[in-house]
Amino acid sequence: MSTVSQTIDLLPEVSDFLARDVHAGIVGGKPMFASNGDTFDVLNPATGQKIATVASLQADDVAKAVDAAEEAFLKSGWAKMQVNERGALLHRLADAVEAKKAIIAQIESLDAGKILAQAEGDVQNFVDTMRYFVDLAQHVNYRNVIAVRGHEAWVARHPWGPCGFIIPWNFPFLLAGWGLSPALAAGNTTVLKPAEDTPLSALYLMEIAKEVGIPDGVINVIPGLGHIAGAALSDNPKLKRMSFTGSPEVGRLVAEACGRNLTSVKCELGGKGAAVIFDDVDVADTAEKLVNAITFHTGQVCCDATRWLINKNIFDEFVDECLSRMKSVQVGNPLDSNAQMGPVVNAKQKDRVLGYLEKGVAGGAELILEGGAAEVAGCESGFYVKPALLSGTLDNVAAREEIFGPVAYLSPFDSEEEAIYMANNTDYGLANSVWSADLTRCARVAEAFEAGNGWINAHNVFPHGVPYAGVNKSGMGGGVLSPETLNDYLRPISIVRPL
Repeated sequence: MSTVSQTIDLLPEVSDFLARDVHAGIVGGKPMFASNGDTFDVLNPATGQKIATVASLQADDVAKAVDAAEEAFLKSGWAKMQVNERGALLHRLADAVEAKKAIIAQIESLDAGKILAQAEGDVQNFVDTMRYFVDLAQHVNYRNVIAVRGHEAWVARHPWGPCGFIIPWNFPFLLAGWGLSPALAAGNTTVLKPAEDTPLSALYLMEIAKEVGIPDGVINVIPGLGHIAGAALSDNPKLKRMSFTGSPEVGRLVAEACGRNLTSVKCELGGKGAAVIFDDVDVADTAEKLVNAITFHTGQVCCDATRWLINKNIFDEFVDECLSRMKSVQVGNPLDSNAQMGPVVNAKQKDRVLGYLEKGVAGGAELILEGGAAEVAGCESGFYVKPALLSGTLDNVAAREEIFGPVAYLSPFDSEEEAIYMANNTDYGLANSVWSADLTRCARVAEAFEAGNGWINAHNVFPHGVPYAGVNKSGMGGGVLSPETLNDYLRPISIVRPL
């Protein structure tokens, strides 16, 4: 592993945006500061230095945001707008975001510690997601006639109303797109709670929405602390739909709050994904792809392959290939074009990763690649860690619990049946992958996974149109990125007349 530190200059628009004294939330199209004046500081993970101060909205502020979304649903004309007219506005939003990709990507890189090229990819994903759902909404049959003997019957579909979204810090802008796009395309209004570590790109999005003519109150952004603003949002009885992405621990709290109000909720939670690697793979190619996956965004990816289950016939060879590649990963400032892996998001996350390495070794795991804290010149206060590899039995804490860092846990298997058992021997169930030249075996193994997603000879694959969701401890309530997602934001009503 090596480190790099040279960075690019910030765009003037980014510098001007960050220079504001306090970044307010946006409610009903207007800035909203906390009712009690509270703020919080946003740090650049690359340097550990403050880059912005943001209003920390309180429970009464959140209630006003939901009220604004409800008023916009009832009075702005958004919900009653012709679907193609609404779609034209959302396409205009997607076009404007794409035009400002470089600006948003720099904001996202500074805010989340993302490699700049990866941040640019996240912005493009937002654009592609918005366009996908807007175009999909044009082809929905909003009135389906049902052939029933002796009756005239049909089902009509309408938007629900105000919808809430709580998104995490690892993919702030991308996940804003995954949440907002289907809800808006269906005619709902929205309240978005970004993570307190990474609120800036969502706030910048609101400026673009205003510029392109999205009606006030259709999108509202409420920065604040999770246990205050997030809790108040999930507990608001006026919400018609709720979506949460984050940890299982917080997901339970959100689901409990929504359950008390009988608000429909979907939760996309953590993961402990497996990569099952058979002995007929191209070892070098597979090792490269999995090393790229575990170091992508410094391993802060819920669906990542963090347990590598390797056929014993190639175990040693595979480990050697992974070692050489992980040792060459360049850790550095995300704005450095030579950096391949940036920091984790904050000091707490850095301590979490290092702590799991210690607990894993104490529990009997072999430390194949040491990992540990990384030093980057000029970024001494940044939250950098080195990639690491552990090996051992799957009862180890580092193989059982989500680390959320660039750490993979390796274990050998003898047979296909054993590999499937090992992959499924987890409380989670988000995404696994199978690697083999035998595509029949790949299909068989992928279908045997107890997970929401099974990938073949690849990992972290999200084509628009394919449902993405989790099971067990990894999620509940439906998925994202597919026609089913759009239907989640349309309320059906059955109309029947006896003949």
